Amino acid sequence: MAEAVTDRELLEARGEARALDAFVVEAAFERTGRFCAFALGDGSLRIAEAGAGGEWRTLPVHGGAVLALAPHASAGAFVTGGDDGAFRVVEAEGEAQDIARFGSRWVEHVASHAAEKGSGLLAATVGRAVHLFDAAGNKLKALEHPSTATGLAFDRKGKRIGVSHYNGASLWFVAAKTDSPRMLEWKGSHIAIAIHPEGDAVVTAMQENALHGWNLSDGKHMRMSGYPGKTESLSFSRRGKWLATSGADAIVVWPFFGDGPMGKPPLELAGIDRASSTRVACHPEHDVAAGGFSDGHVVVVDIESGRVLPVAAAGRGAVSALAWSPDGARLAFGTEQGFAAIVDFSRR
Repeated sequence: MAEAVTDRELLEARGEARALDAFVVEAAFERTGRFCAFALGDGSLRIAEAGAGGEWRTLPVHGGAVLALAPHASAGAFVTGGDDGAFRVVEAEGEAQDIARFGSRWVEHVASHAAEKGSGLLAATVGRAVHLFDAAGNKLKALEHPSTATGLAFDRKGKRIGVSHYNGASLWFVAAKTDSPRMLEWKGSHIAIAIHPEGDAVVTAMQENALHGWNLSDGKHMRMSGYPGKTESLSFSRRGKWLATSGADAIVVWPFFGDGPMGKPPLELAGIDRASSTRVACHPEHDVAAGGFSDGHVVVVDIESGRVLPVAAAGRGAVSALAWSPDGARLAFGTEQGFAAIVDFSRR
């Protein structure tokens, strides 16, 4: 993994970087990986054609801050949510248009699924409700929850959508004629959610510096604790063997094979002195995870061997956004101070 290359040399040799002068809320690649977008606290997107080396387009999208960003279900576009109550589609080479508006209520989380057959799905959270749309922006339904929706995730096949909220999570079949969720209950405040790639488990991050999980086949609970801080970012590896998480001074990775994670200790990889991990993102093809830290460090780590490749040095602000391209050839990251970069990992 290029052990002789320093973090600064790797970013400078293989990266495109910009100072964007606003908090980077999220980063995402659209479905082809050609374009990358950075969502900013000033209400705009910066859109770059990855590897082109040209100017990054500035596109005003929301009247207030952009709160959420995801690739659209279709290629060449993104979806965003804002504190102006808008859920919008943004064409990478075009303009932004409304999918829906919800008055003064914030659109805090968005997600999409690119179906192999059919039009794909879009979702947005507004208060207690998750609003579902097809890829053309036609409203399908609204799913109500007992409290504010705090996290949102489609399963790999797009058949189910999971929503975290107070006292647990809800798991819905998207195409059900009668909407009745499977309630996954556990007392406390759940603030993020991930669904196992094989659909075997649901895991949430909790306000109390712990994770909670449910094995869907038998209903057994999984408790993963010991974090010094809150886990705001969690990501399953491609086949679900590992779950990478933030919230400690290293990337904490739980085993989801054999009898894991219960009864098995997690791996603690790529520890950084006097810094905590803030974002994690597993590679789309390999058992590799990227991690961003509160001091600005960005690393890529091979989960099996523990070997670490430094990507970016400290000093540019806490990492607040992290995303792989669909083919895993590029990694985008952004920080609270408005620094953003796309690093190329493809063979040369």
